[in-house]
Amino acid sequence: MAKQKSTEKELKDNLKTNTFTSFDKFWLQCAALVIIGFCFYANSFVNGYALDDGIVIQKNDYVQQGFKGISKIMKTDAYDSFYRSMNAKQQLSGGRYRPLSVVTFAIEQQLFGSNEKEKPENDVAMVRHIMNVVFYILSLVFLLYFLQTFVFKDTPLVAFLTCLIFLIHPIHTEVISNVKSRDEILSFLFIILTFISAFGFRETKKTLHLILGLIYYFCALLSKEYAVTLVVLIPMLFYIVNKDTMSRSLFYVLPYLAIAVIYLLIRYSIVKSGASGENPDVLNNPFKFATTPEKWATKIEILNHYLRLLFVPYPLSSDYSYNSIPYTNFGNPMVWFSILFHLSAVVATIYLFIKRNIIAFALAFYLLHLLLVSNLIMNLGATMGERLIFHSSFGFAIIMAVFINWLLNKISSAQTKKIIVISFVCLITVGSSAIVIPRNAQWKNDASLFIADAETVPNSALVNGNAGKAYLDMADTTKNKTEEKKLIQKAIYHLSKSVAIHTQYVNGYLNLGVAYYKLENYDSAKVEWDIAKTIYPNNPFLQRNFGLLAQIYFNKAMAIGDKNPLQAVVYLEKAVDISPADDGYWYNLGGASFMAKDFEKARNAWNKAVELNPNNENAKQGLRALPIK
Repeated sequence: MAKQKSTEKELKDNLKTNTFTSFDKFWLQCAALVIIGFCFYANSFVNGYALDDGIVIQKNDYVQQGFKGISKIMKTDAYDSFYRSMNAKQQLSGGRYRPLSVVTFAIEQQLFGSNEKEKPENDVAMVRHIMNVVFYILSLVFLLYFLQTFVFKDTPLVAFLTCLIFLIHPIHTEVISNVKSRDEILSFLFIILTFISAFGFRETKKTLHLILGLIYYFCALLSKEYAVTLVVLIPMLFYIVNKDTMSRSLFYVLPYLAIAVIYLLIRYSIVKSGASGENPDVLNNPFKFATTPEKWATKIEILNHYLRLLFVPYPLSSDYSYNSIPYTNFGNPMVWFSILFHLSAVVATIYLFIKRNIIAFALAFYLLHLLLVSNLIMNLGATMGERLIFHSSFGFAIIMAVFINWLLNKISSAQTKKIIVISFVCLITVGSSAIVIPRNAQWKNDASLFIADAETVPNSALVNGNAGKAYLDMADTTKNKTEEKKLIQKAIYHLSKSVAIHTQYVNGYLNLGVAYYKLENYDSAKVEWDIAKTIYPNNPFLQRNFGLLAQIYFNKAMAIGDKNPLQAVVYLEKAVDISPADDGYWYNLGGASFMAKDFEKARNAWNKAVELNPNNENAKQGLRALPIK
């Protein structure tokens, strides 16, 4: 009997050393996560706006209206304001109805935004970056509570390691540092709150838990559509963790299923099915130029890229659009590796689910969210994105934490375990910080982001185009003429590369024209803008650009008109070619032609001026001065 008591005491002591009792207190683990989180992302507070922040926040009329814009935000596509400004229809398949994060931007604008008509470039940016980090860390606090209270009751170390791995994973820098990606953070936060309330209701049967759970779930759906997976994941977790029967587990999810249906009906009533027909731009339709076998092979192979980034999150990029990831085919062995790996993961999920193993939930969380962003069941308008793997990485974090705990259980010495855990935590924290902190700095603005990413994805048309635009903006701010010319030449390099990769890239041609305009190579500028016009005739920037160019040719003609009327005619012909509705340009073309003694050209020009403006007395006087035929 004494020997049995001694054995029981040893087992209890061993359990305590396994779970590091001195660090098992929730508030200690919570404090560690909060401190590490703020240390990792504090340098993002000074960042401005980058990537899609401009169209979702800065140039979003509804956000800029503050409280007044909230009703419009709730009733429209997330990009509605942008589409209107560009004279465009909905561009993306399925539409984008994610109003909750956009509402928070409107609230921040109301409370902290400038009242000036012309807003400062980084208006409210610091507040928004801080709030992204706050929401992110808050989601980790609730995640730790959820895992310790309901999932890993006996192994709090697994709960903490899961949260730590998720917190510091470098692949999350886009979600945290890009303000617009708050939709991902809020989605995850409300998913965890839904889990907590669902388990709370199951254990207490208190109606309040059910009501809160349904509210949280609806907020998760309003943040991003990914929360539809919970109608599968909630009963799955009940079955695995609480050992409920399948029918009982499904019974508890019925109210959430009703909320999901209501949300989908609301969503469809607002954005319908999104863009009608195939998007003509490969930047929003990444598989446009691929054959059908190439489309499927490439989509399948891209899953490997997500997997690699989870294990080796370096280098990172804000963009993976055309043509950063070349099309592939089924002759590529990596396509078959992806098929084999992911089918094996599905089989493992089913097998482990039957065994009520928590890894089944982790795999399901990974695979279900991966499926939603894989382009396999719906076209996203993007090849892949680091923000898109944010939710799936939670499943990855659970698997890693459980695996580490399994390895620790192979070690008998408590002291050795403690040393290994502390060393591991320090190693991955320091290693991740070496990637995360510098990457946050690259997200400071478009210029720093795209210039950095042009090295990472040199074959991306979008990144090269945006890097070129960044160099143009930098050229505007320097007073050193030599440096300005060097920056413009760098812009031309990247912009030329962007349109070589994607020959229909309108912004590339527009900015390439601007670069030549700045170098006073006006004919080349016109060539680029003419190409842009053939692709997108109604682009709102074209009229302004052509107007400036016509004015340049007119000014040149006026400067030399008396001395060299023939050359003045050449410039004025370029002006009227660009702005054929300007009667003033036609009048002056007639005058220059008259001075060059080309009376027929003068007659035609003045007649055109009068046709455009019957009150143009100068043109009429010119016509009277012409020799009679």
